[in-house]
Amino acid sequence: MEKLYNNIILPDDFASKPSCPNDVPYLKNPPEVINVSVGRQLFVDDFLIEETDLEPEYHKAKKFDGNPVLSPETEWERGKMPAACPKSGGVWFDEDERIYKMWYEAGWLGQICYAISHDGINWERPNLDIEPGTNKILTFDSNSTIKDFDPKYLKPDSTTFWIDHNDLDKSRRYKMYLRNPGGPPYPGIIGTSPDGIHWENLTLTTNVGDRSTIFYNPFRRKWVYSIRSGWSARSRQYHECDDLFEGAHWNPNEAAKWLSADELDLPNPYIRHKPELYNVDVVGYESIMLGMFEIFYGPENNFCGDRGVPKITELIPMYSRDGYNFSRPSREPIIGSSICKGSWDRGYVQSVGGVTIIHGDELWIYYIGFGGDERFGRWYSDDDMETGMYMNGATGIAKLRRDGFVSLNGCGSILTRRLEFTSKCELHVNIDGRVKVAIIGESGEVIAESLEFSGDSTNVRLDFGSFDIASLEGKPFRLRFDVDGKLYSFGFTDMNGDFGGAHAAGIAE
Repeated sequence: MEKLYNNIILPDDFASKPSCPNDVPYLKNPPEVINVSVGRQLFVDDFLIEETDLEPEYHKAKKFDGNPVLSPETEWERGKMPAACPKSGGVWFDEDERIYKMWYEAGWLGQICYAISHDGINWERPNLDIEPGTNKILTFDSNSTIKDFDPKYLKPDSTTFWIDHNDLDKSRRYKMYLRNPGGPPYPGIIGTSPDGIHWENLTLTTNVGDRSTIFYNPFRRKWVYSIRSGWSARSRQYHECDDLFEGAHWNPNEAAKWLSADELDLPNPYIRHKPELYNVDVVGYESIMLGMFEIFYGPENNFCGDRGVPKITELIPMYSRDGYNFSRPSREPIIGSSICKGSWDRGYVQSVGGVTIIHGDELWIYYIGFGGDERFGRWYSDDDMETGMYMNGATGIAKLRRDGFVSLNGCGSILTRRLEFTSKCELHVNIDGRVKVAIIGESGEVIAESLEFSGDSTNVRLDFGSFDIASLEGKPFRLRFDVDGKLYSFGFTDMNGDFGGAHAAGIAE
């Protein structure tokens, strides 16, 4: 058994059955005392709540009016099958260099390129030395095939690029995972880089299905291979390891059956295809593991290929406090396909590696979409991967309030479960409306009350007068929030004003 940062006890056999969003162990049996020392505490589920008369609201991200922010422009992005999109890839804000970085697929199943930005909206394609005059970083030899099991066969179908802040060896600061297109299970390819541009240590993994990806759990310091599988239609398996390379080989039959769509995922009424799980990207955000459940609504490839239109996938947020079991309290997409002819994101909406960048009071959720091209149906090519359904991929942004996935709304109160922390001295809230907080001791007595705050702030410190929040250390307590409005989250900060949470794909403030 493993005791996690929030006092959840993770049993040794935690991966012995699939994660079920309506049967999450730590929601059924929460810890007697929840440790809230790590990060902002989001109300994305009932984990923190003893009782409340407020109602949850599940918020959608607003697509940026200036989308797309990256479109196929160069010769190598346009070509026969235009695309400029990460497809998972990665979009990060490098906190050390103070710059946005993107790793993306240039041309459908083409090569991997690298772009940078100073504002996250306007992107530059630097002239790199891999192939002078281009921003390419990974190219492939068209005369070879993955069947040769060559780790240098770098034709991408799915990739993940990760800035690894935990590796003390700076020559391995960047991690890469690549899976070649289509076919039966093939090996994935992993690598490292000191700068995100020049890649080395290319190594084959165990065979996986296409659209497999990786992510890092900062709370448990585990790398996870998220493996495309077919145990429940399109679905995922799970394999974790301490080191991405040492854990690159496993018995495929022993990888855990992890995630799939279920009976609460309803078909699109105009398509009527049974929903399936297409992909997931996951990142540590504040006190939770935040994921994007990319759900596939159809139609299948043959239908879309005949017509040159993209299939419909959309993004539903999912949340975990143990890194394996994810809840999805709402089955509505946070970012959906427009489905409209002429739209850049008509369909095939997908998330990116890193999931979201924290941008001041907002979360910038980068995503990709495809416009398709109805001029190029299946007659256009003998190759099913070269029809209009996979043309005109681009990258955009959808924006959400900081911590703004779920709010508790109304005029009423929230009583938390028993809480504890270490090394904290202030209580902050994310509120739109009025809030007042009482700290309640073990015997039910009110230890302290804050002054009421009224306004709209993603990070306001509550004033408890002369009461010292730090005096609560080592003493379980509850919080009672009296609210009139929308409460998104709360958190305790240390003497430096730090919540101590995970930064997702970087804090750009």
